[in-house]
Amino acid sequence: MTINSHITEFAGLPVVDFDPDRPVDAAPGTVAWRLRLDDGSEGGERFAELTDRFLAAVEPGEVQALIVGDWGESYDQPAPVDLLVRLAPRLTGLRALFMGELTMEESEISWITQADPAPLLTAYPQLRVLRIRGATEGLSLTPTRHTALRELAIEAGGLPAHVVRAVGECDLPALEHLELWLGTDEYGGDATVEDLAAVLGGGRLPGLVSLGLRNAEIADQVAGALAGAPVVARLRRLDLSLGILGDEGAAALLAGQPLTHLDRLDLRHHYIGPELAARLVAELPGVEVDLADVQKPDRDGDRYVAVSE
Repeated sequence: MTINSHITEFAGLPVVDFDPDRPVDAAPGTVAWRLRLDDGSEGGERFAELTDRFLAAVEPGEVQALIVGDWGESYDQPAPVDLLVRLAPRLTGLRALFMGELTMEESEISWITQADPAPLLTAYPQLRVLRIRGATEGLSLTPTRHTALRELAIEAGGLPAHVVRAVGECDLPALEHLELWLGTDEYGGDATVEDLAAVLGGGRLPGLVSLGLRNAEIADQVAGALAGAPVVARLRRLDLSLGILGDEGAAALLAGQPLTHLDRLDLRHHYIGPELAARLVAELPGVEVDLADVQKPDRDGDRYVAVSE
């Protein structure tokens, strides 16, 4: 899998690219606005200028959803967190933010330089959705408390262990959906199931009903940990897709705590054999089990996550 196209919907709203050379047709709060530089060069001041022109063209306080695409030299310049923090007094209605919505053509996911998003959470206390793409360089997270955030997702080819631990240390009482792309060690994804302990315990995530531990090289170990994890009992959706889940992980899911309360179990892009795949469907009646995109190991027996570099 490659991320080869831009999203067309975000936070329940259609996406519109802001074009500084065209009049704004949509009401500010009815769409998700995407800001990005077309040529991917330079950055910094040019992206700030684009943002200034956007805020001059719309009523800033009415903007509900914002997508930050290519800010220029994203392989070298960190995501413009400081810029958005400075704009918080004007973007008073912002409820959803996607930081780093770049396609493969613009940048490989592991080349997108990120930053600590904690200042954004502090600056936008009413933010409900935060999605981040790119993690190998620059991403860190200062554990924080945020009482309004409902969805948090970090897409990565490799998610560092210190970030995974920090997510578990955040106090997010309203969070309903958590999605972490763990990735591979080759691209910085050095987290282990021990690093997931706080997330799997769920103590700081009392409202969590949807958990995605996706794109994981350690998918079998994650499945084994989920078999007895306290957080599972309250979930409605469990997502282990895009990783290298095989028979070992599938057997752990079947042998562990009941999963029949789930609405959906997403295992797309997996290495599970037909026998255990059939058992998953048969032994989880009423659960939508997605086993699409079955993979096969290469000639050396190696398995690969869907998104890495």
